Amino acid sequence: MTKLLSPAPPSPVRAGRLRPVSDRDRRTGLSRLRLLAWPAYLTAFVWFVATQGMAFANDVVFLWLIGALLTAAVHSGHGGRGFLLVLRDWIPVMAVVWVYSLLRGYGAQTPWAPHWLPQLRADELLGSGETWTVRLQQALYTPGSPHWYDYAATAVYLSHFLVVFVLLAVLWRRSHRRFRQLLACYFTLTFAGFATYLLYPADPPWLVAQQGNLPPLHRVVWETISAMGLPQADSLLENGSQFANDVAAMPSLHSAYPAMLLFLFWPAAGRTLRALLVAYPLAMAFTLVYGAEHFIVDVLVGWTYAAVVVFGLRLLRNRRTARAAAEADLAG
Repeated sequence: MTKLLSPAPPSPVRAGRLRPVSDRDRRTGLSRLRLLAWPAYLTAFVWFVATQGMAFANDVVFLWLIGALLTAAVHSGHGGRGFLLVLRDWIPVMAVVWVYSLLRGYGAQTPWAPHWLPQLRADELLGSGETWTVRLQQALYTPGSPHWYDYAATAVYLSHFLVVFVLLAVLWRRSHRRFRQLLACYFTLTFAGFATYLLYPADPPWLVAQQGNLPPLHRVVWETISAMGLPQADSLLENGSQFANDVAAMPSLHSAYPAMLLFLFWPAAGRTLRALLVAYPLAMAFTLVYGAEHFIVDVLVGWTYAAVVVFGLRLLRNRRTARAAAEADLAG
């Protein structure tokens, strides 16, 4: 009876004490913090664009891409493990891209003069005596007054700095096998291009025109960007340095990367994707020739490099798979 009438112990709240934080409360708090990951990232990105300009340099694009992957890891709740996976797979990729960006400028420091006459003669042959760059600009371009197709060409040209990296990020999350295949093709193609820049520095059409060997030409993409008043973020590597290379025209990596995507993804692509895979290299080729960034022969050599790299790596991969299967059969 005495036990029944004894007062109940005071609750933590009535005693002025805080209720212990449960695991459920912790999970709820972390979930709320995760919801802030993407708004914080997007706020930082908008601030950067507003103050520094659009990011078109590889190193700047790459940093924002890794930031997006880290943000996705936080948002998905993977936490530290997600961070480690992103850093493990992407820091080496970033290092290679930065090394290439640093080395690329040395292609302009070779002891031999840049080449331009063979490309010019090849383009005059393809154009029946006149280069297609001159023909297209005389027919289509109005200096200081961009048309809709100038804006479209600008978007196609700038996609060079985004498309491969974005596809790598998507494949990294969905298929590591395809991610590794695309990465191998990208690195091999990029450094094959760099080796050619060292051995065969080549002037683009706009530079040949500046030297008086072609009629006056306009760099359509950059004049269109200037007309739009769109600021551009400087490269973290090239700002204030001499790492830019105006004579890295042969082969055209701007044309090679779209062709690489065509050859790599064609076997597994559906009808709609195949149409896009074909349209992208053609649109880029038109943009490069019309915009005086490359001769047609630069584009054709870029396509050739892409084919050799994709099919060559595929052949090596198939031989390695066949050899492994044969060894497994012998061991069994």
